[in-house]
Amino acid sequence: MALGACDVGCGAAMQAGQGGVQPRHEQADGTAMTSTKMRTTIILGLVAALVAGCGWRDRGPRGVDLPFDARLDTGETRRDFTVLVRAPGATLTQARESARFMATRHCIDNTGFSDVDWVLDPATGDWAVSRNAAGEPIVSGRCAQR
Repeated sequence: MALGACDVGCGAAMQAGQGGVQPRHEQADGTAMTSTKMRTTIILGLVAALVAGCGWRDRGPRGVDLPFDARLDTGETRRDFTVLVRAPGATLTQARESARFMATRHCIDNTGFSDVDWVLDPATGDWAVSRNAAGEPIVSGRCAQR
């Protein structure tokens, strides 16, 4: 008597369906892993990837490699401000990006726009720079209105 195709393979399929046996997946070393273990492994891998990615976010002015720390103080209105760059003896060219970053962020937060009208030195046409007692540059500006 000849055996049919189902006579060989159906017994295992029926046992798996009726007996509640979980489907098994062969690993490269010949051992079997259940679907539950696979699912747990995948979820743990995803969680590890998410946690590792959390350290890559921008941490503010120092995270964008600015040359100096800066502090912004608002003036009479929220649109007016002064920026103190923590760099005693630095020239405007050296301190400009640190001041510009703080001013742009302030203007976006308060007006929704990044445009700044800087107080200019009439003699040079460049930003007007004053210095505090420690020799740190201070520049002033106003968030532009559109």
